[in-house]
Amino acid sequence: MDASMWVAKTGLDAQQTRMNVISNNLANVNTTGYKRDRAVFEDMLYQNIKQAGSQTDANSQAPTGLMLGTGVRVVATEKIHAQGNMMTTQNPLDLAIAGGGFFQIAQADGTLAYTRDGGFKLSNTGQLVTSSGAVLQPAITVPQNASALSVGRDGTVSVELTGGGNQVIGQLQVARFINPSGLQSLGQNLMKETPASGAPQVLAPGQGGAGAIIQGSLEASNVNVVEEMVNMIETQRAYEINSKAISAVDGMLRFVNERM
Repeated sequence: MDASMWVAKTGLDAQQTRMNVISNNLANVNTTGYKRDRAVFEDMLYQNIKQAGSQTDANSQAPTGLMLGTGVRVVATEKIHAQGNMMTTQNPLDLAIAGGGFFQIAQADGTLAYTRDGGFKLSNTGQLVTSSGAVLQPAITVPQNASALSVGRDGTVSVELTGGGNQVIGQLQVARFINPSGLQSLGQNLMKETPASGAPQVLAPGQGGAGAIIQGSLEASNVNVVEEMVNMIETQRAYEINSKAISAVDGMLRFVNERM
């Protein structure tokens, strides 16, 4: 019976972890470019009491075995990289990727991070930066005499000059990964490369499977509130059932102790 309590306890721990994942999804329902997480469960080791196929007598084999499970655990949290809805902002510095890929962001340590959040700003030197001031890569610098900024679907960045005429000032690039679910979340809407994600493939937008750039729009979170609420109720019920299993085993042990 002690084993039963342990199995139920692993269920409580797993459901609590899943509730944490769901809560984080709901907390980020309005986070630009956020991708929802999904908890991945696996059963734990089994006690093999009787091997399936073992000899029951000289001429017969057991068609089934006797294996007792030891519980469940959350083995991973997986990012679901489905496309979020496009929100029109009419802000020329807001960029969204329609399709696969990530914007590249320079970090203070010289490495690159990756994001789907295209809500860029202008720094005091005219560079496109994130809300926290990190520079978009390749760097795009808007000249002081620019009166309007235009970004094409292929990532070509051009400006209209106050004195007349247009000037191409840069080319946006999009990084793709063979396994985007293997990226490590850093916070601040950023992710970084890991051995599981594979190396980035840097492409021009709209080529080689990379998404196109949509100017004046942002990609919303792909969290579905109704779906997450259903998952929350399901998790709550599973937690309650595991808790009742512990109570039931405790009652059985109490019954045995009282009769001894």
